Amino acid sequence: MKITRQKHAKKHLGFFRNNFGVREPYQILLDGTFCQAALRGRIQLREQLPRYLMAETQLCTTRCVLKELETLGKDLYGAKLIAQKCQVRNCSHFKNAVSGSECLLSMVEDGNPHHYFLATQDQNLSMKVKKKPGIPLMFIIQNTIVLDKPSPKAIAFVKAVESGQLVSVHEKQSIKQLKEEQGLVRDPEQRRRRKRKKVSGPNPLSCLKKKKKTQDTNSSASEKKRKRKRIRNRSTSKVLSEKQSAEG
Repeated sequence: MKITRQKHAKKHLGFFRNNFGVREPYQILLDGTFCQAALRGRIQLREQLPRYLMAETQLCTTRCVLKELETLGKDLYGAKLIAQKCQVRNCSHFKNAVSGSECLLSMVEDGNPHHYFLATQDQNLSMKVKKKPGIPLMFIIQNTIVLDKPSPKAIAFVKAVESGQLVSVHEKQSIKQLKEEQGLVRDPEQRRRRKRKKVSGPNPLSCLKKKKKTQDTNSSASEKKRKRKRIRNRSTSKVLSEKQSAEG
């Protein structure tokens, strides 16, 4: 029975790896219901999950899930201890916490770019996750961990990508990475740095005294002197001509 479960898990993992870029170590987001089911079934998640998925795993949760388990009281104290041992991933509800299901759903929005697995016993959350392609779903049944098969939505999405109607998120990321490696796309930070103009000091040439005015004043004074000299020369020439006529 265990071998068949691992075969199914291997098949499903291959589907998500090839079509949605899921990679190791697998990041598994846990909610309070999954932690509670693991506690009841005496499942050692850190030991059994890597064996079942045949790969390295990282158990993760969010602050909203921890906050929800704290408010639920003593009945879920054991589940809270399990969740506290997980890595806490940053969510967008730092100031105002939301329910665990709403928070985990927001973590896999926009095509699940971080390639999270979602582990939950919440049926409503599971139905919402199945409507979004590219999110591996896990649950516990009969004290055993199960990786759910790809949803019809995920299969339809992959067929649309293969037919050329859509482009997968994984392909978009790979194309973007290739463009960055070839230098076809510039980082937005570099663009911002280039757009920002450095605050420069005053132009040193503008601080110099203007010489045009002094030249103009000097030229005007010299022209006046020339005019005066010319006037004086004319007056003296008249006097000498008059003397010469009188003597003659």
